[in-house]
Amino acid sequence: MIDYWIDLPNVMQQVLIVVIGLVGGSFANFVIYRCAYFQPRSISPWGPLAGGAARRWFDYLPVLGWFGLRRESVIHGRGFWIRPMLIELFLPLGMLWLHAFETQQLGLLPVNLRYPDQITGYEITSAKIFFTHLLLLILMTAATFIDFDERTIPDLITIPGTCMGLFLAAISVDIYMPTTLFVEGVPLVLPTSFDSPWFSGKSWLGLKGLTTGLGIWSFWCFALADWRWSSALLRRRGLRRAVHHFVQGLFHYGFWKILVSIWLVGLLGITWVWNLHDASWLGLMSGLVGLAVGGGVIWLIRIVATWALDMEAMGFGDVTLMAMIGSMVGWQAALIAFFLSPFAAIFIVLARYVVTRDAYTPFGPYLCAGTLMTIIGWDRLYRQWLSENLFLLGPLLLWFSFAMLGLMAIMLFVWRQIKLRLITAS
Repeated sequence: MIDYWIDLPNVMQQVLIVVIGLVGGSFANFVIYRCAYFQPRSISPWGPLAGGAARRWFDYLPVLGWFGLRRESVIHGRGFWIRPMLIELFLPLGMLWLHAFETQQLGLLPVNLRYPDQITGYEITSAKIFFTHLLLLILMTAATFIDFDERTIPDLITIPGTCMGLFLAAISVDIYMPTTLFVEGVPLVLPTSFDSPWFSGKSWLGLKGLTTGLGIWSFWCFALADWRWSSALLRRRGLRRAVHHFVQGLFHYGFWKILVSIWLVGLLGITWVWNLHDASWLGLMSGLVGLAVGGGVIWLIRIVATWALDMEAMGFGDVTLMAMIGSMVGWQAALIAFFLSPFAAIFIVLARYVVTRDAYTPFGPYLCAGTLMTIIGWDRLYRQWLSENLFLLGPLLLWFSFAMLGLMAIMLFVWRQIKLRLITAS
């Protein structure tokens, strides 16, 4: 399919991207209003009719249909149609820009290599990267606006999104953004796989790699289960009672059956791909490590910050969102996106406050904006910053990360104590 896409004239590619963007925007709006946990609404024309006049064929047209749907303002509220219309308008425009940036301008490569004749065969790789980012953009759009509305991110977005990311990675490791090396002055462009920038992946072809991949998948599926550990019950009733309550919670809802099915299918799929011993395993392993690092970083911060502040610091939806992002862009880009998210937060908070007068913004949109910033500034951020620091720190990277996590816990704990003292004094 990629070969057919490459053979199309550029104008035809742009037309198809607009069509995909319009359909993707309509799909994102459907998900935003129908897959919300707390208040599913029938605002999208693709949802059930909430009342009033029956919908017409014109209502189903992306962007233009919202002008006709204004008649439902008595049901959904004044101006309800503006935001979904803008989503369907700007998503295709954003995709067109991303296509030009990644495939025409070669913006993921160093500046001196952004010429089509410099890198042989890169147009196929850039097309794979673009379509992966296109899918990620649609999913992040839906997750962002549900998080704005309800301050939560449904698993209906992140779990299928993560599975799709791993599937695409198993098909081709080229979905990950490039690492550019210069060997004796000759440029060498490689996908940023899980072992970049060291590129020692051959050691992961054996049982070590399979065990690690199965372990990551199993732990992720366990993390998705509806489990709750009660420290209060442990103190009052003892360990046996707390464990019994924990196990009962795992199987209380029917979701565990779906989750076990996903886990078993994943185990079989991972083992099958590993048995191929080719680039498919390199890609799948990259997706699994991206899932682990992206979700794991947010999860550890969530646990530590919740303990230090004695309140929930961020939702588990942020963990699953970052796991999905990591599976599609790799652990290196997920780390960069996390560090960039506070800078994105400044602009998001200001824009949201101007529009809604609400100063509180959930963390998910920051992560999505940080991911987009990472893609746009990839070469500078990774090749000229992160990869150099990874080479410098080497094995010390893990211990440095734990030290920073501990320092953050201490700072938040001290801040909580200061706030308690100030409240008590007042």
